[in-house]
Amino acid sequence: QVRLSDSGGGLVQAGGSLRLSCTASGMSEYMYILAWFRQAPGKEFEFVAASTRSGDTYYADSVKGRFTVSRTDALYLDMNSLKPEDTAVYHCGASLRSTDPQLRFWRTYKNWGTGTLVTVSS
Repeated sequence: QVRLSDSGGGLVQAGGSLRLSCTASGMSEYMYILAWFRQAPGKEFEFVAASTRSGDTYYADSVKGRFTVSRTDALYLDMNSLKPEDTAVYHCGASLRSTDPQLRFWRTYKNWGTGTLVTVSS
């Protein structure tokens, strides 16, 4: 089993920055991929970014160039140039080894953090 704990959300003005963190514990093979998804009010779960244990990173087009995912002692998401449309609850997820594009689908992930709310004001 994998335990994930995500944090770091808050209220920020458009153009600002935030850093999300996700601490993970458990069997390493179940954490080969660690990813961030988000869900805005009334919208579906959306892929944001992912990092594999081999060092590969993947991004949604909507955040490419603004967000950076990294993985050291935890999974991080550095969010810059935030926009009101980035407002959502952000969740980290963990998965066995997978490939693109399957790692962009939430069903690929079996373990989730409870989420952290990011609110971007205009």
